[in-house]
Amino acid sequence: MSILASIIAQPKKHLREWDFLIFTVLTALSVGYGQTTVFYVIYFFWWSEFIRIIIKSIFQRFNKNNNSNQLEAKLMFGSLFMMLIYLVFIIVFFGLIANWNNSEITLTNMKIMFFRNWFFNINLLFVLLEHIYINLNSNNTIAVFGQFTSNMLVLHISIILGGIIMFFIVKPFPETFSPDNLWCSVLIILPFLLLKMGMQFILSPKKINAR
Repeated sequence: MSILASIIAQPKKHLREWDFLIFTVLTALSVGYGQTTVFYVIYFFWWSEFIRIIIKSIFQRFNKNNNSNQLEAKLMFGSLFMMLIYLVFIIVFFGLIANWNNSEITLTNMKIMFFRNWFFNINLLFVLLEHIYINLNSNNTIAVFGQFTSNMLVLHISIILGGIIMFFIVKPFPETFSPDNLWCSVLIILPFLLLKMGMQFILSPKKINAR
């Protein structure tokens, strides 16, 4: 059976593959409709990790067999505090300052930030359902508080990568790199897709358990 056939036939065993596939398809559609920016991708990575933290904390709070709720609550608070700092930086820098002279991209970013981009919203809905399923199946839980998950690593690297793209590619050529320019948008989004795919492959549960 081919890899694609296996993913379709056994979706529960290939959550990471489905995660990447749906993210790629929805992002590609968003690019096609001129609704994708660097902010779109980094903001999505932030929400992915935030949803993971919240869903995991909810399940652990109602887990009667969990005897370390107090410690996990402190770790969750620390994680949420860091996420808040990231959020402010992402919105201020990538959403506003980096595109200050390009009202078109700024407007697109504001629509994404206030959940007026349906491709972005549907993608987040899948992430929410995915993490609910992961926590309902304790054997598939991929991380605990205080550890770097693939989402968190992707977020860290994407912020650095996004800064490089904004300053050395997008900002010098604002008329060329706009949401309406399909091929330029693809060029901008491609490194983030490769980053997400690479991290999911390197940090997959099978590979971690095999070490």
